[in-house]
Amino acid sequence: MTLTPPSTPVRWALASLSLSMLMPSLDTSIANAALPTLAHAFDATFQAVQWIVLAYLLAVTTVIVSVGRLGDLVGRRRLLLIGIAVFTVASLACGSALALPWLIAARAVQGFGAAIMLALSVAFVGDTVPKAQTGSAMGLLGTMSAVGTTLGPSLGGLLMHGFGWPSIFLVNVPLGVLGFVLALRCLPADRPVPRRIGFDGTGTVLLALTLGSYALAMTLDQWSSRNLALLLVAVMGAGLFLRVEAKTPSPLIKLTLLRDRRLSASLAMSTLVSTVMMSTLVVGPFYLSGALGLDTALVGLALSVGPLVAALGGVPAGRLVDRFGAPRMTLIGLAFMALGAGVLSMMPAAFGIIGYVAPIAVITASYALFQAANNTLIMTDVSADQRGVVAGLLSLARNLGLITGASVMGAVFALGSAATRGTTAAPQAVGNGAALTFLVAAGLLLLALAIGLASQQRRRLASA
Repeated sequence: MTLTPPSTPVRWALASLSLSMLMPSLDTSIANAALPTLAHAFDATFQAVQWIVLAYLLAVTTVIVSVGRLGDLVGRRRLLLIGIAVFTVASLACGSALALPWLIAARAVQGFGAAIMLALSVAFVGDTVPKAQTGSAMGLLGTMSAVGTTLGPSLGGLLMHGFGWPSIFLVNVPLGVLGFVLALRCLPADRPVPRRIGFDGTGTVLLALTLGSYALAMTLDQWSSRNLALLLVAVMGAGLFLRVEAKTPSPLIKLTLLRDRRLSASLAMSTLVSTVMMSTLVVGPFYLSGALGLDTALVGLALSVGPLVAALGGVPAGRLVDRFGAPRMTLIGLAFMALGAGVLSMMPAAFGIIGYVAPIAVITASYALFQAANNTLIMTDVSADQRGVVAGLLSLARNLGLITGASVMGAVFALGSAATRGTTAAPQAVGNGAALTFLVAAGLLLLALAIGLASQQRRRLASA
């Protein structure tokens, strides 16, 4: 394997990483719009077809830290190429599925490939981009992540309407081939790997069990003793994992990383922010249709504002980070997100669609700024042999926020609207549910801002 020629443009390397970030982010949500169609196609219940989404999400969440660490050990480009290949072949298997169990199994394999792509795309920035341009690169990858996640349902609907449900998976095949070729030709080759590699198998299994139990507890409907038992397993698994990591000579996650207050603060902020962003995806459609009475076309148009702002705002946000510094831009992004959520919590129906779209635009643009700044803050000073696992932790924090947001913020909305399902509530009740949800969201963002301020105060005192 030869080194990438120095003349290879950085922009082509970023194009490769951007595609590797876009595809798995898109598949996080693209199948959601297809669930009713898939239930009919396979003559299955909604609870059964829901596993098409859950299998992917669980696979990504349970292995993303482990594959990031594996990339540090065996070579990031080598593992990224494997991840793209697995993701592409699994997408073909999804689109060719003749039975629901086949499709669910293929989605789990696709999630494994997606975890590799998500973790290593961020880790690769330090190998491909000059340090002074890290913010711009992180802004671009943040754009791809946000666009993919928010565009998934609408793109899935369009593909199904024109080409049928298999198309939402088969669209990944040509994109995957392109991504593989770009990664092979444009990313720097791996450094020589030591013959003996210490990989923490016990820690990997314990972490997968812990994260899988938590994700399953938060995504299963109708809370019961089963969910509580899964949460108990997650807590016990976390304790065992920390005990194993403290003793093993080659830990999956060095506990010194978790004791780094700057890193832990950034991960906590990322989790809180992702929780809030998921609430906009969960509550937005109900508010627009149930409280404002918009038809399907206008709901789709209003929901497209978020992806559009994310697509336009990511790269400029990254440039602001490069110019003014990641710490300052992290706080500014959080402050404006809290402002936008606060306005949403007070939006009277009299303002109509503008009362929703304008604050959402502010939240999404500020999210792009926060994500570029926070990712830069985390990844800039990480040693080369730890970039994969730290990038995995960053992606894990985002995923845990999305999972928690879908469950907890959905429950807050149901409580505020006094209905078990938003569609069964009166318009005023739906508006009340949305107001309560975004009030809680604003509180979470203020908590994230307080964490950021405390972290930066500690940094200033340490450098004084």
